[in-house]
Formats: sequence, structure tokens, C-alpha cells
Amino acid sequence: MNSLTPKEIVSELDRYIVAQAGAKRAVAIALRNRWRRQQVEGTLRNEIVPNNIILIGPTGVGKTEISRRLAKLAKAPFVKVEASKFTEVGYVGRDVESIVRDLTDIAISIVKREKHFEVQSMAETLAEEGILDSLFPSDGSHKRTGAEKARYEKTRERLRKKLQNGDFEDQNIEINVKEESSPVMQVVGPLGGDDISMNIKEMLSNVMPGQKKRRKIPVSEARNILIEMEADNLMDQDELVRTAKSRVENNGIVFLDEIDKIVDAGSSGSGPDVSREGVQRDLLPIVEGSRVPTKYGIVKTDHILFIAAGAFHVSSPSDMIPELQGRFPIRVEMDKLKVNDFVKILKHPESSLIKQYMALLGSENVTIRFETDAIRAIANIAAEVNSKMENIGARRLHTVMTTLLDDYMFNESSGRKKTIVITKKLVEQKLNDIAEDQDLSKYIL
Repeated sequence: MNSLTPKEIVSELDRYIVAQAGAKRAVAIALRNRWRRQQVEGTLRNEIVPNNIILIGPTGVGKTEISRRLAKLAKAPFVKVEASKFTEVGYVGRDVESIVRDLTDIAISIVKREKHFEVQSMAETLAEEGILDSLFPSDGSHKRTGAEKARYEKTRERLRKKLQNGDFEDQNIEINVKEESSPVMQVVGPLGGDDISMNIKEMLSNVMPGQKKRRKIPVSEARNILIEMEADNLMDQDELVRTAKSRVENNGIVFLDEIDKIVDAGSSGSGPDVSREGVQRDLLPIVEGSRVPTKYGIVKTDHILFIAAGAFHVSSPSDMIPELQGRFPIRVEMDKLKVNDFVKILKHPESSLIKQYMALLGSENVTIRFETDAIRAIANIAAEVNSKMENIGARRLHTVMTTLLDDYMFNESSGRKKTIVITKKLVEQKLNDIAEDQDLSKYIL
């Protein structure tokens, strides 16, 4: 488990996210508390539950990005879920426990990648031997002793070097390729909803594993397939599942977006309000701590960290059912982004928009440079459009930058070396119409 201190966590988040000091501080403490809990001995460890967090603020201020970066920093399984999906009319029933199943699938993938890395070298060696066996089947002479065996080994080594040099890449060999089964799912799926389909598919996958089929393919294509198969064979599948389940139960992070959409101020007790409250009551067990069946066994949710987020324009967290309120003790008001924040977002994060566009055009041998006052002009226009339309925070910068650079992104594809300088005057020429046009619908993200 990552043992970064809260200050170190905030420092890492600062590399990618502008402002929102309060939110960064809250999630940093929550992440550090996980490490602290692991240091506690005895039965008390199980009694220490996460302090789940609600991030309150409009779209585009960094709620999702903070959660995603936190999970990446902690190397933790992470899933984002839109709570509003569970109340949509006609939405075919994935129950809330599917959140935990999805999180477990992600953990399995993470651990599998790690284990693959550990056995990569051995898997490559075994795959190479398999290719040699297919290209040059043994005539049994290697079972003999003396000079014949020595000659066979010498020939084999010479062929191996030729294979490593790429001499056989276009030659076809026959290998066993695993194929997915259960076409019956096409019939079953619509009858019972996503979860019923998923459960039947899981049961079928246990009793009817994917069949292997002989295919003739080039060595260049077969190599990666064989490496993957050999790596799977080298891994201890039981250990993989145990590790993944432990990651979910102790490190898993669930981001519940749009939680305000399942909260209604002044509920009348009928109609859609009942549906919203029903979703809250469905969520309550997994947030409180429950045992969820998955295809990998039972997963306990007691120590999964839940981070909820919502704008709460017409409601507040206090309108949630009391039991669910109690499970989100940490509430953070996100800051509205100002012009100076937009300037920093454009320039400073390691994945800033300006750096992204510089890299994209750089692939066409085009150097693009933004003057300082041009960057501020872009920020000013984004803030002005947000004030006239719905405030979508930093996402507005994407639409503004797309409009500004549209001609360059379309025309600059010749590969000829070129430098483009973005000045304040150029920004105003290309973007002032956005700020002045009262019909801004075409600029909505």
C-alpha cells in the first residue's frame, strides 16, 4: 500500500489539478488513513471504517479528476458510476451491487497486469520454444545421446538466433487460440436485464470454458498470443484472485457522480421521488458494509472508500436519507474557478491543454507558441462564456481552444517544419464572436 503522507499526496495532486485545496486535503487524509489502519493490530483494525466524502460543486471544477488521480496515486482499483443511471425511466436493471462487481473486475485486470510483468521473461522464453517447435518439429533425435544430441542442440540454437533476428516473421504456424463461448447470451440478455445476463454468462463460463481452435497465423502475430497464454499458465490463478479481492476490500475507491440526482428537496413521497429514495436505500448496504457475490467469490465492502459528487443546485446533502448522510461525514465545497485558475489550468498541470496541443501539432512538425497575454485572453473568454451560459468550469477551455485552433488542426498536415505564434490579437479575432454572440449553443461542450 502507498505510504505517502497527506502533504505528499496533495503535492502530487497539485501537479495535475489547479486550486481545490480543501478537496485535496480531505482526500489526502482519507488515503493516508488507509495506510494508518493497516498499521493497527488486532480486532480494532476491522472497526475502523473509511470517512466517505461528498464533493459539492458545479461541473468542471475537478471532482472526478481528483478522485481518478487519487486512485492512480494509490494504485487502487477505481470505478466511476453515475448515480442518476439507476433512476432513468426504462433503464434496464443493473443493480447497485454491479458497482462492486465492476470494481472487482478492474482489480483482477490490475493484478493480472502486475503478475504478467513478473513472469514476462519466462513467458517469452516458453513462447519462443513453442514457435521453434511449430516451425521445426522434432524428429526425436534430441532424445538420443552423444554426438547426435549435440548436433541437434547446435542446430536448434542456430534456428533460435535466426528467429530472434526476425528471419521467420512471415512464416505461418498453427497454434491453439482460445475462443469466447456462450452465444446463448444473445438470446438470454434482453429477457432479464444486464445483471441476470451477467450472472448466467458467469455460470456458463465456469461450466463451458472457451474452446481452443487451431489457427494458422504468421509468427509475428502468434508471438504475442503465445506469450499471453504462457503468462496465464505461469500465474497462480487462486493467488491472483485473492490479491485482487484484497485490493478491492482494502484499497478500492468508488466515485459516485451526480449523487444529487437521486436526492430531492421536499420529497412528496410519491412519483419519481420514491424512485430516488429507493436508489439511496439500495446504495446504503454497500456503503455501510455488506457482502457482495461476484464471480470471484464474496467481496466485502466495509472498507471501500466512497467519494460522492454533485452540484446540489436544488437540493443539499441534508436532503439525503439520514442513514446515507451518516455514511458521508466529510463534505467539501469545491471552489468556483476564476480567470486566474483558468490561466493556471492552461499552463501549469503536467497534462495542460496547451501542452497537449503543442504535442499534437508537434507530430506534424509544427511548433506552436502561446504568448502570455494570449493565454490570459483565452482564460478571460472562457470565463465570460461560462458566465453567460451554464457554468461548466474548466471544460469550457476545451471548446474555446478547439475553436481557436480549428484551422491549424485541419490544415497543418503536410509535415513541413513551421512555427505558429498565438498572440492576444489572434485570440480576440478568432474568439470574440463567442463572447458577443447571444446564441452560444454551438459552443456548448
